Amino acid sequence: MASAGPEPGGSSGVSSGTPGTATLKKTLELPGASGHSSQTIKKGHRGVDSTGETTYKKTTSSALKGAIQLGITHTVGSLSTKPERDVLMQDFYVVESIFFPGEGSNLTPAHHYNDFRFKTYAPVAFRYFRELFGIRPDDYLCSLCSEPLIELSNSGASGSIFYVSSDDEFIIKTVQHKEAEFLQKLLPGYYMNLNQNPRTLLPKFYGLYCVQAGGKNIRIVVMNNLLPRSVRMHQKYDLKGSTYKRRASQKEREKVFPTYKDLDFMQDIADGLFLDADMYSALCKTLQRDCLVLQSFKIMDYSLLVAVHNLDLAQRERAVADGAAVADTRRPAPQKALYSTAMEAIQGEARRGGTIETDDQMGGIPARNAKGERLLLYVGIIDVLQSYRFIKKLEHSWKALVHDGDTVSVHRPSFYAERFQRFMCNVVFKKIPFKSSPSKKSRSGAGPPRRPGQGGAPSQVQGLCEAKAQFTMEAEVEQGSQLGRPDLLPHTPLAEEINSDSAATTLSTSSLGSRSHDSPANRSIGVEVHKSAFLQDPPHQDVPLS
Repeated sequence: MASAGPEPGGSSGVSSGTPGTATLKKTLELPGASGHSSQTIKKGHRGVDSTGETTYKKTTSSALKGAIQLGITHTVGSLSTKPERDVLMQDFYVVESIFFPGEGSNLTPAHHYNDFRFKTYAPVAFRYFRELFGIRPDDYLCSLCSEPLIELSNSGASGSIFYVSSDDEFIIKTVQHKEAEFLQKLLPGYYMNLNQNPRTLLPKFYGLYCVQAGGKNIRIVVMNNLLPRSVRMHQKYDLKGSTYKRRASQKEREKVFPTYKDLDFMQDIADGLFLDADMYSALCKTLQRDCLVLQSFKIMDYSLLVAVHNLDLAQRERAVADGAAVADTRRPAPQKALYSTAMEAIQGEARRGGTIETDDQMGGIPARNAKGERLLLYVGIIDVLQSYRFIKKLEHSWKALVHDGDTVSVHRPSFYAERFQRFMCNVVFKKIPFKSSPSKKSRSGAGPPRRPGQGGAPSQVQGLCEAKAQFTMEAEVEQGSQLGRPDLLPHTPLAEEINSDSAATTLSTSSLGSRSHDSPANRSIGVEVHKSAFLQDPPHQDVPLS
């Protein structure tokens, strides 16, 4: 068994490029098998061999991709012969293994890689998860095994390798032994949560496998792809809600597609990202529910990946390039998996064109910046396989001695969840501000006197109509979102309106959606699963009705 390397819990966005002299302090030299060649490891188990090819635990990327495709083809095919049935508790702990000799066998085809063994964890349970998201076995095989997997250059800071399927449907990520073991333990609770709420921003796990090659265990997980390659992302942020050392390094900034962090966001987009009232409420409610699930599993140090596609900027770029930017003009094919896009994750009617026109949204959440530019947001919670173990408690205690303990990313799960939600729904995402109508201002005496010649301006009439429409929309969302519409989540209540009664220890949508109106917010959710009532709207965004 290979020992687990360091896993600092970083997100996607760090490439595996050839190491230079500037990174010698993070570089280890390991002797090769012949004694005269060497392999340079930059991050964890990921490295580059003498030919320039990426390796993971000394297995080349090409060999790993081939083994993954051979193994998945066999395991999905053999699983199709087993009858459909309900998932049982023992199904979460089953591990199937098959040996792939290079010369082939009566069960496996011949191949030109070294001999390897392929393990499949909880095959029946993961088949259920794929069915829940509408992924048929033939679609799964076609996406992952019909074309070569594409290695992403912007891989994880943890030292993981990322592959994407040729159709942009799935991401394959190498994980460490502790992470794979933790995911196995999560499966029963993950099963319960998805049954109650398939619309979530949490990662959607479709398979967990292990390739045994060269005496090493390479564990991989298949997940949904958050960022379609056919949509150009103009900005990308990994946000945790903490400020301690949460700024992208100079090396990261020099990359073609850098991943920025919390302090960068607060500097670059100081006013936040503006969403319609119903979209804001749906997004914050989804984050609240997902954080409650993560906290119940004692998970922390996760991030919200936020990628921004600027529609107006892309239009200007196409005009400058005179139609040469194929990547920006090509519309991505609709993803096969249900609830796989950001829009579907927070709004159930998105696929059927319920509350918003989705034809031109490409799965992103429509938003605007402070300049009024049209944006599409691609969001998802990542790095969830971090439990609050003793080493994390020790890390937080040490950092708290030197720095403000509330600003570091490592924290107890309840505090982490509260701070995470508060940052996302008060700093990152905001409701589109609107002005009260002149008639309401005149009744309250707060409006400025109208100057002559302004009374019949068409722009003022239009603004009045927009203000009334905005008031109506907010009222409908706040009053009617809980009446039989679990897919349109209710408006986040103000702090002073929330009761402190504890909820039942269920993660169902209905129990999390109910609210009373009495007590203060900003409290810990608690391991026993209290109502997380610390989301509150920025005070300047709600205009009281007179």
